[in-house]
Amino acid sequence: MREEFALKVPETLDLSRAAPLLCAGITTYSPLRTWNVGPGSRVGVIGLGGLGHMAVKLASGMGADVTVLSRSNAKEKDALALGADRLLVSTDEAAMAKAASSFDLIIDTVPVKHDLNPYMPLLDVDGTLVLVGQVGPLNEPSTVPLIMGRRRIAGSPIGGIAQTQEMLDFCGRKNILPDCEMIRMDQINEAFDRLERSDVHYRFVIDMATLTPDTAAA
Repeated sequence: MREEFALKVPETLDLSRAAPLLCAGITTYSPLRTWNVGPGSRVGVIGLGGLGHMAVKLASGMGADVTVLSRSNAKEKDALALGADRLLVSTDEAAMAKAASSFDLIIDTVPVKHDLNPYMPLLDVDGTLVLVGQVGPLNEPSTVPLIMGRRRIAGSPIGGIAQTQEMLDFCGRKNILPDCEMIRMDQINEAFDRLERSDVHYRFVIDMATLTPDTAAA
């Protein structure tokens, strides 16, 4: 193995929960760093799943004011427990109108085709909405809020080795880890079924010690 592709996991991090940092962690850390999030930054996070919950934890760890945007208030308790300052119900037109021009950065973690138009007016002048979840066609966006507010829609894939190590070190200092559920090898099919139902908070981790000849054959 070439050492320049190796990463060091800080000793302060629980190894059983560290692996998702190399996926959801760096995927959400990278745009936060690219757009210079820090104390005083106003960050919105659309969606509170595997990516979204890491975006909340990381942005909060950077000192930002964090708002989770969700279609209902069902996840408000979870959002606050993860470090968000509030939850904004995106289907509440009055609340959305009141929140106009109140974000510097919005991280969109929704993994399926959806409408960006309701979220663009939430950005302040020069604000950016970053797509990290969906890959593929989008609903047609209106250019009005883009032009009138000098707002931007951007995409972000994942960070390189150097930034991933930076992310791991940051998480080590701040004790930031994903919320994980450990499963046995023989629970993988059940885990896939639960993923289809969005029944996971917020990452499954397989205990490889449960890999036996019987489970491998299954």
